[in-house]
Amino acid sequence: MPGTVQSIERAATLLHAVVESGGQMGVTELAAAVGLPKTTTHGLLRTLLAVGFVEQDPRTGRYAIGAGLLGLGSHYLDANELRSRASNWADSLAARSGFAVRLGTPAGLRVVVVHHVFRPDDSPQELEVGSVLPAHATAVGKVLLAGRPALARALADAPLEALTPRTVVEPAALLAELQTARARGWAEQRGEYRLGVGGIAAPVHGPGGLVVGALGVSGPAEELFAEGARPAVRTMVVQAAAAVSRELGT
Repeated sequence: MPGTVQSIERAATLLHAVVESGGQMGVTELAAAVGLPKTTTHGLLRTLLAVGFVEQDPRTGRYAIGAGLLGLGSHYLDANELRSRASNWADSLAARSGFAVRLGTPAGLRVVVVHHVFRPDDSPQELEVGSVLPAHATAVGKVLLAGRPALARALADAPLEALTPRTVVEPAALLAELQTARARGWAEQRGEYRLGVGGIAAPVHGPGGLVVGALGVSGPAEELFAEGARPAVRTMVVQAAAAVSRELGT
């Protein structure tokens, strides 16, 4: 049986890295993510750019998936479809768990909140739809990073902001945590984004198994991680995320 064509294999790996970066990587970061020399990566990107499979931001030099590739009929899931498929499950999760619920999608090393359900009590709350959160310090963000290894590897070259004294900013420690999250199917954070606030999240998979979003709960850490509460809430989150994935045809 003939072997694979190396140049095509490398181009495919590079395209996966571009997708996972959310348009947040230039040639140097992409080369590091896929383990290729910078000159080789640049040559592949020039070819992909010429055929419309990637696009380059002339201001930042970063690469994103191009219209030519999307036009081949690949499964493309926009935020509106994801939100519409997940809304009922998110509402139910908030009602059952007693905590606020977020649905996030990747934006490089950040997360965009595309759906937010208030905590079902009378506490003062603000709608977070459209908010951009740091991926390394939130449960929804860690889930997205864990599901996109090439993007996670880019953390080694990214300055991570310490938002609280509990924020994990050492790349090696964070990568180890993401590996654990990927293996067990959920992630959590305890006061890493805001002191006293915790979160638990699980991945939402689209067609083909790609992690397209993260569904999670957030609330006071002392309540969320109270003895007996954490396992039950975690199960609710994982089950709700799996239900949304089924809605998407996974």
